[in-house]
Amino acid sequence: MHALSIPTWIIHVSSVIEWIAAIWLIWIYGELTNNRAWFGFSLAMLPALISAMCACTWHYFDNSPSLEWLVTLQASMTVLGNFTLLIAGYFVWRNSKFEGVVSSDEKESNK
Repeated sequence: MHALSIPTWIIHVSSVIEWIAAIWLIWIYGELTNNRAWFGFSLAMLPALISAMCACTWHYFDNSPSLEWLVTLQASMTVLGNFTLLIAGYFVWRNSKFEGVVSSDEKESNK
């Protein structure tokens, strides 16, 4: 656990907590708006969370060579997370674009 300074540990742990909170809040937003695209976005954030937890675990055990597989898993989860967030972001964008068209059509039909 001596591999990182206390301020660096604070940043690592708070980042993980912040990411968990963001996943939860985005899920709640999806429930409130009844927009399934936001559920997908919150799930797409999970690989990045796993990546962060791998980094914290490896550092907790003083960057032990026997746990170097965690570095590979972290890198893999980062790449996977980048792609899942890209795809989920596209679906959120597409869904919001579609909702804008529906809202405009509803306004015109109400005239």
